[in-house]
Amino acid sequence: MAQTNVCIRMDGNLKNEFDNICRELGLTTSAAFTVFARAVVRCGGIPFEMVIDQPNAKTIAAIEEARAAEKNKSPGKVYTDAGEMMKELLS
Repeated sequence: MAQTNVCIRMDGNLKNEFDNICRELGLTTSAAFTVFARAVVRCGGIPFEMVIDQPNAKTIAAIEEARAAEKNKSPGKVYTDAGEMMKELLS
């Protein structure tokens, strides 16, 4: 197969960190990008989840609930009978 060159622009610090990690893995930067390209072709897309680093509405609600629970140190309902607890959980 014929080889071709690819030119990529990125932050210099990011490139240095990437180069260092590739070297630790025993890869050249070129080989690492080839591995990535093969994974993209094999998966038919980016081979890892790409998400916006912002919590969604459910996560925000869970965080707020956890903060409220942190303020209220009450353990809630206390059971002395495991059978009673299971009956309530299953009903």
